[in-house]
Formats: sequence, structure tokens, C-alpha cells
Amino acid sequence: MNWKILHIAETDSTNQTVRHQTQMKNSPCQSVKSEAEETASDALVVVADYQTAGRGCGTNTWESEWGANLLYSMLIHPAAIPANRQYLISMAVANSIAKVLSAYVRNVSIKWPNDIYVGDCKICGILIENQLQGSSIRDSIIGVGLNVNQLCFLSDAPNPVSLANLTGHLYDLSELLQQLLEAFDAEWADLEGVRSRYLPLLYRRTGFHRYRDALSEFMAELVTVEDDGHLVLRNIDGYVHRYAFKEVQFVI
Repeated sequence: MNWKILHIAETDSTNQTVRHQTQMKNSPCQSVKSEAEETASDALVVVADYQTAGRGCGTNTWESEWGANLLYSMLIHPAAIPANRQYLISMAVANSIAKVLSAYVRNVSIKWPNDIYVGDCKICGILIENQLQGSSIRDSIIGVGLNVNQLCFLSDAPNPVSLANLTGHLYDLSELLQQLLEAFDAEWADLEGVRSRYLPLLYRRTGFHRYRDALSEFMAELVTVEDDGHLVLRNIDGYVHRYAFKEVQFVI
């Protein structure tokens, strides 16, 4: 993709910044275009040193020290992907991040639906917001929070970890961002193979593990993740259940 990178010191959230730029671009009253608006037809990346209201999915927040981590959002226009297959975007993003991190640490996995783990610790969160137009996707805003150089986490998040925690080294954020964008480009160039690369990377991809749904805690094995994003689990009695986002939790 023809990435245009816009670096800002501080914002409420990079996803919100990208959304604001696209809304201004689409406004018929807008006469003076910003740098970001002029490149909105290409692939835009907004990267920030700090977010005052960084968030994950739902009501989750995202903790990050100023200038220590990668906080960025990508704007793409995946019109060729039908709305009912929008989870392909999530798979492609997760695959690319897992691939880059695997060059630095072992035991990297993708925790359904939107986290990257190393072992049982969370190193990255992904928040994707799609704007639909009919049966296709007009805009996709892909927010990524990747823990890189932060050594101490103060929030009550149960299991955060950073690259620096794991390796004892600090990393150049700009260089790492370029690696992530290149890896995403490679995934995007081969969307037909995205799911086959995604499934082997799944967290808890083998064996029985503990989960919790609205009724109870239970032991189950992971069967698959479907094209539309549903998680399929099989419990110890052999019954198969499909879960949408937020309908089941991993008990760690």
C-alpha cells in the first residue's frame, strides 16, 4: 500500500483522529484540506506518542507510557471485502503483528478475537472499526496498541507485557512500525491464504482449556474460527458451540 504516515505527539485516540480526518474529508463544507485529508484516498497511518483516552474493545482502556510504545491506527479502503467477511481484516492484521513479534520472542499467539499474546501475557491489542456502504466496507480504521519499551504497568490489567520486559532491550519505534506495515502489506497481498495462516497461530489452539460464558465455566477445545469471526468450541462432552464477540471469555 501507499502508506502516508502522520506522526502526532498527543491525541485522545489514534482511531478517533483518523475518524475525524475522514469526516472532514467527506464534508461538503470543507474547503481547506489537511495533509491527512489529501492522502485519505491512499492508506493513512496516524501514530502518536501518547493517547489520553486510548481504548480497547468495548469499555476497555489501554495504558501506555509517553513515547514508550507503538500507538497507531491505519486507514484502508477494503471495498473488495464483503461486509459478511470483514473478519478477514482482523486476521490479516493479527497475522502480520504475530509474524513481526516472532522474530524477537518465542511463543507468540493470537488470542481471539483481537489480542496478541506471548505465553499467557498480552503484548498487543487491536481495535477495528469498519464503515459499511451497502454490502461492502468503505473504510476500515485499524487501531493497534503494542507494548514495546514500557517496563512498568500501573493499571489493573491482569497480564500486560512488553518486548522490553521479555528481551531486556529497547527498540526503535519507527523501525518497528515499518516492519509491521510491510508485514501487513504482505498479508494483504495474499488474502486467500490469510485464514490458513491465522488458525495455527491461535492461542490455546490445542488441548482442553477453561472458558466462561453467560451460564458457567467449562472446559473446551478450540475447533476453529469461522470466516465471519465466530469462535467454535467443543466441550468435554463433545457438544460444539459457536460464540460471537463478548459471548465467551478465556479463563487464564
